[in-house]
Amino acid sequence: MVVDRVIVGSLDTNTYILRKDNKVLIIDPGADANKIIKKIGNYFVVGILITHSHDDHIGALKDISNYYHVNYYNMYNLKEGINNIDIFNFEVMYTPGHMKDSVCYYFKEDNMMFVGDFIFKDGIGRTDLPYGNDIDMVKSINKILKYDDNIILYPGHGDCTSLGNERDNLLYFSTRI
Repeated sequence: MVVDRVIVGSLDTNTYILRKDNKVLIIDPGADANKIIKKIGNYFVVGILITHSHDDHIGALKDISNYYHVNYYNMYNLKEGINNIDIFNFEVMYTPGHMKDSVCYYFKEDNMMFVGDFIFKDGIGRTDLPYGNDIDMVKSINKILKYDDNIILYPGHGDCTSLGNERDNLLYFSTRI
């Protein structure tokens, strides 16, 4: 699977375009619909995944969904566990803390996890915003620590990292919150 990143909006949100066999799955179309559409080109879009419902992650959702005539998916219409959209198979993990509807998408076959604003390189998402919750964040951190250190984490802002690189930070935050 090929992953392209498009940085959109005033908060430099990462929109990810996952490509496999000429099909595309979009993650977090935060803004700048035309920029995202241009990057996709002639590939066939099969759906949109949302990591959480903050505006900087869904600002272009309606435009993108209407343009490609595809559904979007989030914690409200995907079960926790194994899911698939067309040829894309992934695990959904509910990870509230930054936002009550935060989820991660783990593509085991490709060793990739899309974490939204749950985890960043050298940090975690804020819990002091509306619908954030410290206790939920600790539970979500403990949930993700059960996964393999080699998984590449694709955050909602900033650069990619690995779970192994973030493990010590996550352990620290889970005891400080």
